[in-house]
Amino acid sequence: MVFEFYQLAAAIYLAAAVTAALGFTLPSRRLSRAAVVGLALGVVAHTVAFWQLHKGEGTPPLTDLAYVVPFVVWLLTLFYLLLLIRVRLIGLAVVVAPLAFIGTFAEFLGAPAPASGAQPASPIWSHVHVLLASAGLALLAVAGSAGALYLAHHRTIKSKRPSAIRLPLPSLEALDQVNVLSLVVGFLLLSLGVVTGVLWTQAVDGRLWPATMHANATLVAWLVLAVLIAARFGAGQGARQSALASMGAFILMLLAVVGVGMLA
Repeated sequence: MVFEFYQLAAAIYLAAAVTAALGFTLPSRRLSRAAVVGLALGVVAHTVAFWQLHKGEGTPPLTDLAYVVPFVVWLLTLFYLLLLIRVRLIGLAVVVAPLAFIGTFAEFLGAPAPASGAQPASPIWSHVHVLLASAGLALLAVAGSAGALYLAHHRTIKSKRPSAIRLPLPSLEALDQVNVLSLVVGFLLLSLGVVTGVLWTQAVDGRLWPATMHANATLVAWLVLAVLIAARFGAGQGARQSALASMGAFILMLLAVVGVGMLA
């Protein structure tokens, strides 16, 4: 039943991605709204898959990258739907829906079936670390997506050539608001993820920092993100520069957390 729900979630996300792409290119707000409804249905199926996966014996470890990726994707989609309550971001579905499909489908292809029997006990800090870091990475993905659409919308507005096609993009103010909110909250969660990672290492190995490529790359990415946050709020960085920086920060953090984790 677990992978059936993963398949269902992936299929719904794919349908939402196609619908969002059509709504973006035609353009059609009705199709864009339908894509948002599809994302909501996909989150429901994804939630049921998680529940089925963890309710039985042999609960998979949260530290397994094959399970972290779909969890980040689920949080990304959920955060986006929650943001829609306050900000008009229907056009952002054209970015969120494909990410949701890719993350869910990749998990379906790569994740091993949970083994029978109880898993070895792990420190509580390992679960808290993964939950906080995953939530932070998901919000950073929202910030990067909002930044990408901000740059696209800004270029359209500043273009001297009038366009007969009006893309259903959110306003620059709404995109910047989402970018700032997601960047700040995501940085806070990632910071807490680093702290709990240190506590996890201390509980397991009795040392403060693991001398691994994954940990060092994550710390470097976190320091770069801290500099970008300081530039936005301390040096008066503009919204356009912040949008570009948030895209780079998400790519860097993704490479540090996921890319290096796959090589480790």
